[in-house]
Amino acid sequence: MILMAGLGNPGAKYQYNRHNIGFMAMEAIHRRHRFSPWRQRFQGLTAEGTIGPQKVLLLMPGTFMNESGRAVGEAMRFFKIALGDVIVFHDELDLPPAKLRVKTGGGNAGHNGLRSITAQCGNDYRRVRMGIGHPGDKALVHAYVLNDFAKAETPWVEDLCAACADHAELLASGDDPGFQNRIHLAMEGRGWGEVKRVGEKDAPKA
Repeated sequence: MILMAGLGNPGAKYQYNRHNIGFMAMEAIHRRHRFSPWRQRFQGLTAEGTIGPQKVLLLMPGTFMNESGRAVGEAMRFFKIALGDVIVFHDELDLPPAKLRVKTGGGNAGHNGLRSITAQCGNDYRRVRMGIGHPGDKALVHAYVLNDFAKAETPWVEDLCAACADHAELLASGDDPGFQNRIHLAMEGRGWGEVKRVGEKDAPKA
């Protein structure tokens, strides 16, 4: 079984925060691949289904971002899922908006959700890094990630999450480079080749 975990904070207050783009990706995959209804389990919301030939568990931790590892670890232990079969979707300040990269292991770049998972489970899980851009000043980061996406950002956020859902079979099968490339092509095709961070111009470059 593959575990796909999207990171975010639970509750309506945080639903559209930049920090919650991992939850948004889980919702898109859930809709696209007709998973079971969400239910409370493993200190979060889970749904089971298949993507291609792979059995997949979707997880949105309900522990708040800083304790994400508790929920991920509990699900891993219950299903005896190897660390290499854990895929974490999360917001990434160090990537421009609408960009996506996949990597295994590496540093956590100050991301408290990743830090918690590493502490609880180990470091060599797969990360789907969903770019949200950087506010330009480290002192502004906390408010930036806990604010909602601007209205002008909504189209690319929805397109990025939809692309993740459309090409999730590549990710589930272990073809991380193929998945990353398909997302890149999909976003280019939808006009999101270059999106500037909030405070500049939140639209595709003409």
